[in-house]
Amino acid sequence: MTEVITDQEQAFLAKLPTGLYIDGAWRPSSSGAEFEVLDPATEQVLARVADATPDDGEAALEAAHRAQRSWEKTAPRERGEILRRAFELVTARADEFALAMTLEMGKPLAESRGEVAYGAEFLRWFSEEAPRIGGRYSTSPDGVNRLLVVKRPVGPCLFITPWNFPLAMATRKIAPAIAAGCTMVLKPAALTPLTALLLTSVFEEAGLPPGVLNVIPTTSAGAVTGPLIKDSRLRKLSFTGSTEVGRRLIADSADQVLRVSMELGGNAPFLVFEDADIPSAVAGGVLAKMRNGGEACVAANRFLVHESVAEEFTAAFVERMRSFTPARGTEPSSTIGPLVDAATRDKVDALVSEAVDDGANLALGGRRLEGAGYFYEPTVLTDVPRGARILDEEIFGPVAPITTFATEEEAVELANSTPFGLVCFAYTRSLDRTMRLAEELETGMLGINAGVVSNPAAPFGGVKQSGLGREGGLEGIDEYLETCYVGISDPFASRKG
Repeated sequence: MTEVITDQEQAFLAKLPTGLYIDGAWRPSSSGAEFEVLDPATEQVLARVADATPDDGEAALEAAHRAQRSWEKTAPRERGEILRRAFELVTARADEFALAMTLEMGKPLAESRGEVAYGAEFLRWFSEEAPRIGGRYSTSPDGVNRLLVVKRPVGPCLFITPWNFPLAMATRKIAPAIAAGCTMVLKPAALTPLTALLLTSVFEEAGLPPGVLNVIPTTSAGAVTGPLIKDSRLRKLSFTGSTEVGRRLIADSADQVLRVSMELGGNAPFLVFEDADIPSAVAGGVLAKMRNGGEACVAANRFLVHESVAEEFTAAFVERMRSFTPARGTEPSSTIGPLVDAATRDKVDALVSEAVDDGANLALGGRRLEGAGYFYEPTVLTDVPRGARILDEEIFGPVAPITTFATEEEAVELANSTPFGLVCFAYTRSLDRTMRLAEELETGMLGINAGVVSNPAAPFGGVKQSGLGREGGLEGIDEYLETCYVGISDPFASRKG
């Protein structure tokens, strides 16, 4: 395993932007402060990035506010063409984006390339939606008036993005905002700012006007974004992250009655019914669990398997999990990278230890790896007792707890027994059962015989404490548009005398 940053990687990192981007210009922090970005596989410093202050945040919002009027008047086709150019540039530089993500976040290069394709597709999708923003015209039911409904941009937005998908979580917010005619301030995660800054340079090259996109990495998130949320110039807040932080942001946004989009935590059940195709369910379960090493809000968090197929499923699933090779993501052998930091690894380790103490059986893994980096073994737990903390909390790691059920009704009850409702997965051959699950499961997304559901053309989001609003799909651009109704008197009234 490579335990040092190579000379080639150092040369690549030296070319990446590390400043703040405000009003179309790269600049240092107003305080001159910087923070370190670490490689989670080696624990070495990758780069030092400008650490934004509250004054920098205010400057970024002022730039977005100043640019809003001219940007919203920009032709939809032109906005779409900028997004299309950005899509082409990201695609052409896929290897650079993949390497940046792998170095700062840890995932294997193959997974990072997958995220580049996924993240870039939001740019292409919304480039095509920009000129399709419409409204409607109709006659009122009583014939007295004409009803005109128009859509217009919400206005300046604040985006707060997480570390686990540093490209896709940015493009999923930036692209519809650009398409709709909104300006924005982006605060990327302090653990993974380099990918967002590389993306910012692409937008600059694609011709995005100054002030439309402003990027302010910071280690003082609350101090920098708090004043922006309370500023009357801001019109929308979009956050992806934990439910705990999301609740606070929703409360903070109440003073200005901001439009909010919240993509929060999950506790995704993976249901395997007695009629499931077991090899397909195992393959889908591994995808659902191990995408991004389990560090995903849509990762399968608990496996609920019908008691008649539990032994067969578990044996095959353990063997598939055993095949993963933990290594630094730049290594050709790597099929799972490190967790993002020590705190994440410690939480995963604690959840596993508690489950074993509660009576769960450790079928595979269950320990952190020695040496540099925040590595944790792919782990499978069986016979996990009801009420174990690992079934109630988001794991965010390569750990699969398995428990059983006897009936469909019990499976649905267990799946819904959580305050979260982001995504569910279910394997069954029954169309009738599929329809029942679609109506009974409390979830924003449902994967049937599929371990991955994320798609830029589909609305992504949850119910209950998993969030508000949708990102992607036809619904994604509506989050950035206000509806204005215009009542027009009957144009034929003068002829009716």
